[in-house]
Amino acid sequence: MQKFLIILEQTKTGYSAYAPDLAGCVATGRNKAETEKNIYEAKKLNLEGMKAEGIKIPAPKTESEKMVFAY
Repeated sequence: MQKFLIILEQTKTGYSAYAPDLAGCVATGRNKAETEKNIYEAKKLNLEGMKAEGIKIPAPKTESEKMVFAY
Protein backbone atom coordinates (compact mmCIF):
# COMPACT_ATOMS: atom_id res chain seq x y z
CA MET A 1 0.00 0.00 0.00
CA GLN A 2 1.29 3.45 -0.88
CA LYS A 3 0.18 6.80 0.50
CA PHE A 4 -0.21 9.67 -1.96
CA LEU A 5 -0.48 13.29 -0.89
CA ILE A 6 -3.79 14.92 -1.80
CA ILE A 7 -4.02 18.72 -1.94
CA LEU A 8 -7.45 20.21 -1.15
CA GLU A 9 -8.13 23.84 -2.03
CA GLN A 10 -11.20 25.95 -1.44
CA THR A 11 -12.47 27.74 -4.56
CA LYS A 12 -15.15 30.36 -5.18
CA THR A 13 -17.69 27.63 -5.94
CA GLY A 14 -16.57 24.74 -3.72
CA TYR A 15 -13.38 22.73 -3.49
CA SER A 16 -10.82 21.18 -5.80
CA ALA A 17 -8.27 18.46 -5.13
CA TYR A 18 -5.32 16.89 -6.87
CA ALA A 19 -2.57 14.33 -6.28
CA PRO A 20 0.79 15.89 -7.23
CA ASP A 21 2.43 12.49 -7.75
CA LEU A 22 -0.33 11.15 -10.03
CA ALA A 23 -0.52 13.10 -13.28
CA GLY A 24 -4.08 14.04 -14.20
CA CYS A 25 -5.59 12.91 -10.90
CA VAL A 26 -7.96 15.76 -10.05
CA ALA A 27 -11.45 16.21 -8.63
CA THR A 28 -13.90 18.90 -7.61
CA GLY A 29 -16.95 19.14 -5.38
CA ARG A 30 -19.46 21.52 -3.85
CA ASN A 31 -18.03 20.94 -0.37
CA LYS A 32 -14.98 19.38 1.27
CA ALA A 33 -16.64 16.02 1.98
CA GLU A 34 -17.85 15.64 -1.62
CA THR A 35 -14.42 16.59 -2.95
CA GLU A 36 -12.69 14.08 -0.67
CA LYS A 37 -15.04 11.35 -1.93
CA ASN A 38 -14.44 12.37 -5.55
CA ILE A 39 -10.63 12.50 -5.26
CA TYR A 40 -10.63 9.08 -3.61
CA GLU A 41 -12.54 7.69 -6.61
CA ALA A 42 -10.28 9.57 -9.04
CA LYS A 43 -7.17 8.17 -7.37
CA LYS A 44 -8.63 4.66 -7.41
CA LEU A 45 -9.50 4.90 -11.13
CA ASN A 46 -6.13 6.48 -11.95
CA LEU A 47 -4.21 3.64 -10.26
CA GLU A 48 -6.46 0.93 -11.74
CA GLY A 49 -5.98 2.43 -15.21
CA MET A 50 -2.21 2.55 -14.82
CA LYS A 51 -2.18 -1.07 -13.67
CA ALA A 52 -4.39 -2.17 -16.60
CA GLU A 53 -2.13 -0.34 -19.08
CA GLY A 54 1.00 -1.85 -17.58
CA ILE A 55 2.26 1.56 -16.48
CA LYS A 56 4.50 1.51 -13.42
CA ILE A 57 2.89 3.31 -10.49
CA PRO A 58 5.23 6.09 -9.39
CA ALA A 59 6.65 6.13 -5.90
CA PRO A 60 5.16 8.95 -3.82
CA LYS A 61 7.66 11.82 -3.62
CA THR A 62 5.62 14.83 -2.54
CA GLU A 63 5.45 15.69 1.14
CA SER A 64 3.63 18.38 3.08
CA GLU A 65 4.28 20.29 6.23
CA LYS A 66 2.27 22.92 8.06
CA MET A 67 4.50 25.69 9.29
CA VAL A 68 3.71 28.52 11.67
CA PHE A 69 4.89 31.99 10.75
CA ALA A 70 4.71 34.95 13.10
CA TYR A 71 4.03 38.20 11.27
